[in-house]
Amino acid sequence: MNTEVTRRSLVELAVERMRERILQGDWQVGQRLPTEPELALQLGISRNTVREAMRVLAFAGLVEIRQGDGSYLRTSQDPLQAVQAMARCTLEQARETRHILETEAIGLAALRRTEADLQGLRAALAGSGEHFHGDVDAYVTCDLVFHQRLIDAAHNPALSELYRYFSGVVASALQHNMATVPRCQATFDLHGQIVDAIEQRDPQRAKQLSRTLIES
Repeated sequence: MNTEVTRRSLVELAVERMRERILQGDWQVGQRLPTEPELALQLGISRNTVREAMRVLAFAGLVEIRQGDGSYLRTSQDPLQAVQAMARCTLEQARETRHILETEAIGLAALRRTEADLQGLRAALAGSGEHFHGDVDAYVTCDLVFHQRLIDAAHNPALSELYRYFSGVVASALQHNMATVPRCQATFDLHGQIVDAIEQRDPQRAKQLSRTLIES
């Protein structure tokens, strides 16, 4: 049997076993999880397999890995199903969700933003501007940073966390649009106008510009 397939299967099995323990309530939110050697002994697998499985759980948002301190349970609610549901949504469904989530958050950002938020937004916008007429993947990566900072400027942790899960859908929509619609500088300029509206603490203008950007 292919050793790579075998190793992947062992990691998947370890992930499934740890997910079961989390859902069964064996560990409490905020609790430090057993060490890699302890988990390896409990699950009957190697430490390397445990380490890779923990990385999968961290990527899924269930576990937080703190360097030099161990791994901690972030939530007992597995977000994987939500992420999978988002991945299956259509472009129109993604657009609807952006209107509800992103536009409203940007309105709040106009009311709550700090000077540090504005500096971060300007820096992210400058970074994405360097790639708008260049490599699509590089632009999308930078643009997601900008949009996440827009949401973070609302200073609502729940909105920020939701948007992090939703960002994969936003990335797919952006890549699709940039591959099918000619790039227009006026569309990119909307980003700067949104930041201007946020700086001026004008939530209605910020939301209107956001709607225009989502529909562009």
